[in-house]
Amino acid sequence: MMEIIDRFLDYLKHELNRSPLTVAGYSEDFKKFEEYFQALDGQPTWETIDGDIIRNWMEQMVDGGNSTTTVARRLSALKSLYKFALSRHLVDKDPTVSICAPKLKKPLPSFLQEEQMDRLLDSDLWGNDYKSTCARTIIMTFYETGIRRAELIGLRDADVDFVNRQLKVTGKGNKQRIIPFGEELADALRHYLSARDEVVPKQEETFFLSEKGCRLGEGQVETMVKHHLRLVSSMKKLSPHVLRHTFATAMLNHGAGIESVRRLLGHASASTTEIYTHTTFEQLKRVYQDAHPRA
Repeated sequence: MMEIIDRFLDYLKHELNRSPLTVAGYSEDFKKFEEYFQALDGQPTWETIDGDIIRNWMEQMVDGGNSTTTVARRLSALKSLYKFALSRHLVDKDPTVSICAPKLKKPLPSFLQEEQMDRLLDSDLWGNDYKSTCARTIIMTFYETGIRRAELIGLRDADVDFVNRQLKVTGKGNKQRIIPFGEELADALRHYLSARDEVVPKQEETFFLSEKGCRLGEGQVETMVKHHLRLVSSMKKLSPHVLRHTFATAMLNHGAGIESVRRLLGHASASTTEIYTHTTFEQLKRVYQDAHPRA
């Protein structure tokens, strides 16, 4: 069965263009399941696994304190593996076919208020040094385009089109999309570029660089964003993704259609984008105040 797992991981990497992090996640989930069933009586194998063993594993994970998200993800990994193996006649049956994942509680996206973002970006606290300029530009780019952290880190100079004011972004599965940006962000990007080219010894082709001229790491961007968002928000979970939520919420609150927001965010399905409609209370409040005779 290990050969089947290796073939499946190669399939994820080379045919579906999944990231190394995603492939490693699948591999880790398979190892967790294998550790579980190899300790069982009767010494079951990947080929002899049945639905009861998988259900018992799921129950053990829940009893052990794993979240429903983790349990559902690991079951999904097994389902994908057996579906792949069955379609290629590598196994005779799929033991996951009748097993349902636990229902997930979908938390509403966390986002900042527009006045909080205005207070942060228009603050006098920003310095004139490269580090401050880079941080402010990154936060502004997240907020004004809604791109993901990995998409920002992967931006190259050639992806920033100042003439047409648009970014060429490479998202999940290497899918590319074009995102427009406004004059304010264009000015900030130009200012950053001027500062970068003046003081940073450029070693990489990426747009956003560290002071040493290296590509920024995910942890660096995460820390940078958290540090500055804490200046205006007391939310526990502050991250670049919160700025993506903030972008989507602001767009919907100001009249953008759900399909337009979906395309800007790079969501494959509108159902993913629809979660943001739960957060647009300001829009509902305005409609109520305008329409109700006693409001």
